[in-house]
Amino acid sequence: MMKKLVIMLHGVGSYGADLESIARYWQKGVTDLEFASPNAPFHFMNSPDAFQWFSISEINQENRFQRIVEARVAFDQTITTILQQHQMQNHLDQVVFCGFSQGAIMALDAVVSGRWPVAGVIGLSGRLVTPILDGVSKSTQILLMHGEADTVISVQESHLAREQLSLAGFNVHLETFAGLPHAVNQQELERGEMFLKTILGT
Repeated sequence: MMKKLVIMLHGVGSYGADLESIARYWQKGVTDLEFASPNAPFHFMNSPDAFQWFSISEINQENRFQRIVEARVAFDQTITTILQQHQMQNHLDQVVFCGFSQGAIMALDAVVSGRWPVAGVIGLSGRLVTPILDGVSKSTQILLMHGEADTVISVQESHLAREQLSLAGFNVHLETFAGLPHAVNQQELERGEMFLKTILGT
């Protein structure tokens, strides 16, 4: 049976191991699922234990996208290394990105820019910053989940992302959760498992 791979992409100021428990939960229900949960390439606030995909220092609506663009080389190197380690370079149809917050931003950027047409994206508490490239593959299925009580990234960002992705032709679904702040709950774990089974098989 073909193995499957989920790559976990953590939020700013966090680290890879922070999302491992989510991937291990999914491993129990999805046959032959492997996972990788790397640290982002850049240190956060000069801390040896906290990382970021791009700097949020003095970030705003005008400069956010440029910072994502500048982060692409390091992001792509991270993904390439993981795919090589798992021998999945030629099996993107069996690979899913799962990103939380800043990790979700990078996961969506990777897909809508056309760089990584993976099987699926699970975007937790994120936003779509990147303009969707004309002619990009729409093969990636996307599940967005967001807490309605999120004060870090508003749930409205996921509503906007769903609208833009849907208009562009992506298969995208959004679920929101009353009372949930900038965090992950059990319902999201269960819904994520169902999503993985649907697009990768059990």
